[in-house]
Amino acid sequence: MQLCAAFIVAAVMLARLAYAGPQREEHLADSVRSALSVSVAGLPPPEPYLPTAADKQAYEQWQRDNVQKLSLRIKQLHGAAGLPELGSPELQRLFLQTVWYESHRAALEPSLVLGLMEVESGFRKFAVSSAGAMGVMRVMPFWPRVLGQGEPPLLFQWQANMRFGCVILRHYLKLEGGNLAMALGRYNGSRGQSAYPAAVLAAQQLWQP
Repeated sequence: MQLCAAFIVAAVMLARLAYAGPQREEHLADSVRSALSVSVAGLPPPEPYLPTAADKQAYEQWQRDNVQKLSLRIKQLHGAAGLPELGSPELQRLFLQTVWYESHRAALEPSLVLGLMEVESGFRKFAVSSAGAMGVMRVMPFWPRVLGQGEPPLLFQWQANMRFGCVILRHYLKLEGGNLAMALGRYNGSRGQSAYPAAVLAAQQLWQP
């Protein structure tokens, strides 16, 4: 397990060095822009929808398992100092609740979203890439402008950032006919190259049950 974790850390670091560029601002048809605007509009509290006792039990187990994983990964990535914005179990629980809510809302696996955030930002709320991508999912600041959903600083909010990131990735999956590697490459601005998708999928393994 330690060897596997070391490999994933190395893959994450390699992917950061191998970035080919940011998400590209592309022409969007009016119908697509309208659909995406609706998708990112309105941020109700991220309360999970758990219609049955079994759903609630599964979610609570997911939370317990991933709070432990998140605490460990933060220490591995950032040392003993960790991250102030994720400096307590309660903050980590709220963070994971938002991950669960926004990933399910976009029909994405939470483990995929966590893997992407690990590679993109190391879970840093105020991350900014050299290309200007912002927040935990490193969303380019043109997206709020294109979709008419506020100013770029809102991307430093966990839920807003995850809402945009998940909706964008779902949009790219549709454009790529469900091809996850190509969608991840498009998300990173390195479509057709393997380093970034490989790193995200490797990181995802740590977050799977």
